[in-house]
Amino acid sequence: MENWTFSSLVYERPDVDALRADLTRLTAAVKDASSAEDVFRVIAELDEITGRFYTMLTVMHIRHTLDTRDEFYEKENEYFTQVLPTVAPLSVGLSAAIAESPFRDEIEARFGRQYFVQIDLQKRSFCEANIPLMQRESLLTDEYQKIMASCQIEFDGKTLNLYGIQKYFEADDRAVRAAAWKAYSDFYAGHEERLEQIWDELIAIRNEMGRNLGFENFLPLGYLRQGRTDYGADEVAAFREQVRTELVPLCQKLYDAQARRLGVERICAWDEKRVFPDGNAVPAGDDDFMVETARQMYHELSPETGEFIDFMIGHGLMDLKNKPGKASTGYMTDLPQYKAPFVFSCFNQTIFDMQVLTHELGHAFAGYMAMRSQPISDYYSETTDIAEIHSMAMEQFAYPYAERFFGGMADKFRFAHLQEAITFVPFGVAVDEFQHICYAHPELSPKERTWEWHKLEEKYMPWRRYDPQDEFMGRGGYWYHKLHIYLYPFYYINYTLTTMGALEFKRKMAEDPEKAWADYLELCRVGGSMSYLETLRHAHLSVPFEPGAVARSAGYARDILLKEIDRLEGR
Repeated sequence: MENWTFSSLVYERPDVDALRADLTRLTAAVKDASSAEDVFRVIAELDEITGRFYTMLTVMHIRHTLDTRDEFYEKENEYFTQVLPTVAPLSVGLSAAIAESPFRDEIEARFGRQYFVQIDLQKRSFCEANIPLMQRESLLTDEYQKIMASCQIEFDGKTLNLYGIQKYFEADDRAVRAAAWKAYSDFYAGHEERLEQIWDELIAIRNEMGRNLGFENFLPLGYLRQGRTDYGADEVAAFREQVRTELVPLCQKLYDAQARRLGVERICAWDEKRVFPDGNAVPAGDDDFMVETARQMYHELSPETGEFIDFMIGHGLMDLKNKPGKASTGYMTDLPQYKAPFVFSCFNQTIFDMQVLTHELGHAFAGYMAMRSQPISDYYSETTDIAEIHSMAMEQFAYPYAERFFGGMADKFRFAHLQEAITFVPFGVAVDEFQHICYAHPELSPKERTWEWHKLEEKYMPWRRYDPQDEFMGRGGYWYHKLHIYLYPFYYINYTLTTMGALEFKRKMAEDPEKAWADYLELCRVGGSMSYLETLRHAHLSVPFEPGAVARSAGYARDILLKEIDRLEGR
């Protein structure tokens, strides 16, 4: 199929019974294998079978998030959240048979050590007792997404969703910004009771999953789910402490300077997105203009990115416009049967749109390259702690093209974007520590958990101020908006770890663009064939847990920002 587009793909419910039968048959074939070649044929057939199955599943998922009101895809999604966990025992059994094969050495010689590392992760993170818990977990996370997608905020004579209201956080009038923030807060406050219940049940379910696997709680299982094999909670805690000591004071300086520019005594929560008193950078054209400009940029960036963007546009693999009923999220996923990434987001006519066209397409480019470089689908996706380097580094690589997207406001974009890359990190580590607290202390009440978030804001975001009348945000309600807490436990620290890699790539691009781009391409081609630390070394990147790593990685960006502040203030 050369001329297919995503919209032309016909969805047919993948046959779960047939998949079960195939997994059983392939397991027997591995056990009966008389040579390594027999096992290689099983692995190739497994790739083909699961590629078709999960491509259909992904089509369903994308169309469900494109319109969460569509009853057909909602029912399909509900069906698979219940049935897929029941397939896991057969998948684990097949993987165990491969791991126990007398031809293991030949398999490792062909596919590398990481192949069996992934099998071990699968084995250690699954038990049949967790199947009903996984089913309930899926229903709860889907309910959270439905609540977010149902948002309808009446503001400025319009009915806005969660992406639409955030555009007003950059409004000229401070009173409008404050009112928009309060409307945003009121949406979450209005759903607080049910959001508390969902989170309470998720904590209980996930901790039970951990205990069923022999752990004290969910924490070790959460790390296994993220594919972490060469570092743990102690290293992450050391990184968070580096952020507290190195980046929190820098962020305070950045927000103090922003307050001076805006002419206010202190930055409040609704001021944080208003970086310049005469207005932030806004795209120089509409949604279609942004996509066409991105196409031109990727053609100029490299032959590989030019081929990639033509593939994405030609096959209709992006849905970026904001629409009623569309899930309030952004993601990259893939259609393995077609070796095709897919990008989903909601434009809102702010610099966020440029971030989508670089961040999510950075993920997609990495997937595109890995699917054409790696021998098996297990390696099409990299470890989660590496994945965000692809996306965040691509954001930095786009800086020279900012004039194309923002015209005379390009410098504003570059400053605001780089500042946000730094100021985001303390929030990101707070999200991580919050999850550690919640799973380690299930005895906390819902309101006590929310107060823990309030304390983390004081620790990592001491500049954060709310309206005294906004009781919900004042006692810690801001965390409810972060869907990763509900949907993807312990993922969020990846954004902060990989910010260090992205900022390191920024410095490398300034020093030696050809070498930096070569390292980036190699990072993309590696896919999931190496562990986190192995991949960093392969791409010549630093390990963020090492003492002083945060200061070194962020130093180049820090100097740029402070120098620009001096210029803006006439020093």
